[in-house]
Amino acid sequence: MKSRFAIFAVALAAILFANANAAIAQERLCHSPDPVDTIKEMSDAIYACWKPPPGAAGMSLTLQFSLRRNGTLIGKPRATYSDLGTDAQLSRAFVASILKALDDALPLPFSDSMGGAIAGRMLAPRFTAAIEGAS
Repeated sequence: MKSRFAIFAVALAAILFANANAAIAQERLCHSPDPVDTIKEMSDAIYACWKPPPGAAGMSLTLQFSLRRNGTLIGKPRATYSDLGTDAQLSRAFVASILKALDDALPLPFSDSMGGAIAGRMLAPRFTAAIEGAS
């Protein structure tokens, strides 16, 4: 039963992260000490710390990484997809903003149950800068 929950949690995390967009209203503040108890709260905690650089509208990057039950990173994140445009300086700034958001958000204050469910599972959040004027 426990392994089914873990598989469900990982599948749900992949779906939520794949559909996440920088334009979503964030209900959580960066560095919030409130316990993270759901996949949505986890993604909100990371995205709340992300500030894409001006001019990055439409740029996108997917990172793959795992977290420990204490909310810290296991290893180094790895880019699995990118759509960064042609401006090399802006692309570097966009990637740096994402790595800074991850660094600022971690460690996540997982609840005991969430820490146990998410520990060591592969996550793949997509960071997409909102296109101005899009809703």
